[in-house]
Amino acid sequence: MFGSSIYLRDRPAFTGGTPQAVYAELWQRGRKRRVRRRVIRSALTLVLCWVLVNPLFGVVAAAAFAIFDFTTHWYGYRTSSVWRRGLRGDQNMTRLLRYTLERRGHRVLHGRVVPGHGTADQLLVGPGGVWLVQNDAWHPDTEIASFGGKVFIDGRTPSKLVGGLHGAASETARLLSERTGTDIAVTPVLAVHGGRVKGAPLVADDIVFAPPLKLVRWIAKHPTAEFSPERIEEIVRAGVHVLPIGGRTMTST
Repeated sequence: MFGSSIYLRDRPAFTGGTPQAVYAELWQRGRKRRVRRRVIRSALTLVLCWVLVNPLFGVVAAAAFAIFDFTTHWYGYRTSSVWRRGLRGDQNMTRLLRYTLERRGHRVLHGRVVPGHGTADQLLVGPGGVWLVQNDAWHPDTEIASFGGKVFIDGRTPSKLVGGLHGAASETARLLSERTGTDIAVTPVLAVHGGRVKGAPLVADDIVFAPPLKLVRWIAKHPTAEFSPERIEEIVRAGVHVLPIGGRTMTST
């Protein structure tokens, strides 16, 4: 199509006026202001520490402050990258699982359809249990918190999100149990790409909400079962049979 970018895939996120495009534009506009503030604050730190302690300490303190300020702003922008590109984060989670849990005996089925409940981003099967992973990206200022055991996103209860994830996990557990002939529990978890999760990993509405890396650590430290390698393979084969392919299918060998 004429007028479209040859470098970026056509997505609504790249259209002028969208929240993602506006956020990126405002970030670029604020670059000079951030640099100016960083220089001024670093200079004040240098002078203050120079006078109160000694010149060498002043230089080190000023450099440390500048690095800390830059890293803080860069991290905030970097964590919103998935949302800014109009993605949900499943590809990032795929890479993270490949280099973490899959190297520790876990197996993953990707893009599998749970009949009646849409596509599951990842079905993770490991020595400690089975987890249904959903990925979602939000605006960096979005707040995800828990009150009274229920999750609130910017002060609202995401009933559709919670109900859909629980329904998919329950149906997956039923199908796997029927196929293997034994009871298998499936734990629903949600990887938050962007946004601010208060007290992450956050457990609310019986769902774990956390940024990808913290979610991986939580899964490793909170087993729900004890599966042998043979049992893991049996569950994975059952998943291949009962959950149709909804996207790409990637399993560890």
